[in-house]
Amino acid sequence: MALVVQKYGGTSVGSLERIRLVAAGETDRLLSMGWELSKSPAEREMDVLVSSGEQVSAALLAIQLNEIGVPARSLLGHQARIRTENVFRKARIRTIDGEGLRSSLDSGNVLVVAGFQGTDAYGNITTLGRGGSDTSAVAIAAAVKADVCEICTDVDGVYTTDPGVCPKARKISRISYEEMLELSSLGAKVLQIRSVELAMKHRMPLHVRSSFSKAEGTIVTDEEHLLEKVIVAGVAADKKTVKLTVRALPDHPGVVASVFEPLAEANISVDMIIQNVSREGHTDLTFTVSREDADRAEAIAKDLVASVDAEGVGRDDSVAKVSIVGVGMRNHAGIAARMFRLLADNSINIQAISTSEIKTSCLIKAEHADRAVAVLHDGFELEKNGS
Repeated sequence: MALVVQKYGGTSVGSLERIRLVAAGETDRLLSMGWELSKSPAEREMDVLVSSGEQVSAALLAIQLNEIGVPARSLLGHQARIRTENVFRKARIRTIDGEGLRSSLDSGNVLVVAGFQGTDAYGNITTLGRGGSDTSAVAIAAAVKADVCEICTDVDGVYTTDPGVCPKARKISRISYEEMLELSSLGAKVLQIRSVELAMKHRMPLHVRSSFSKAEGTIVTDEEHLLEKVIVAGVAADKKTVKLTVRALPDHPGVVASVFEPLAEANISVDMIIQNVSREGHTDLTFTVSREDADRAEAIAKDLVASVDAEGVGRDDSVAKVSIVGVGMRNHAGIAARMFRLLADNSINIQAISTSEIKTSCLIKAEHADRAVAVLHDGFELEKNGS
């Protein structure tokens, strides 16, 4: 019999209304309670607070399973021996007691494990950050050597783009880990980035499917298992990006490093980077960060202005990043040029560009994001089975 690990989110825990009402939006509600009491609550205590929502959901689901004759046990992070690093709010999993979980499974129990949480070496409750339940599921699946990890959600699979933006969007039957990783990092909301990284590391097949339907969803797997490698698999738009510019930065060795080193120390990921042509020994340095990190990144950049003898820092929140992704782009020339032409022909100006082997991204005005997605989806004919 196949061993399957299934992950259910707050919008789809169980089929009973009473379970769903408890689970839906619980994390946000608990966070709000903490912030009402303090503008800067201790991160350790916030982790204890938000983890309690998963505890309630896991217990309720186990009670219901037992009620219908399915032997089930709920486990919290520490009971499942999910050991994390000593970081609050965004901890990473270090180890899981796979043998212990497997032993309980072999005894005939269905295990309902609270996702999104673990404990550090000091016994503190830690949480894995937004989307951490996806990561928990994949890590548990790898630890117990499951055949597949099913991500059961309120959508029925991965689409070529957001169907809400482009009605012609098509459900993808199979997609590679690399493509899914790129789409997740670029704004696609179906899977959390770290969960895809973990699945790729352990070669754990993922099945993204609806909690409310038996229909097949999308299989995320090795590139070699794809029946056909399309040139462009999907289009994504990230509207939660911010452009920062350090103006009139002295153009000599080491200055650029002095800007990005403190950002790295603050665990702020920088995406697109543009350095303008030097004029009279000075240059403008532009980069993008997530909106979540923008205030901290701006503050760090402003603190550096005096020490590096720059003119100042500019900020633009009215931008978005639109991207095309596909493993077939590795071996096909002209895909980026085609993307740029499609945007130009629709009067969408490109402010910055970044590329990888299987991705091309353009920074544009946020007001054009939805139209750009539709234009690219139509231009690459993604409504068909391949581009």
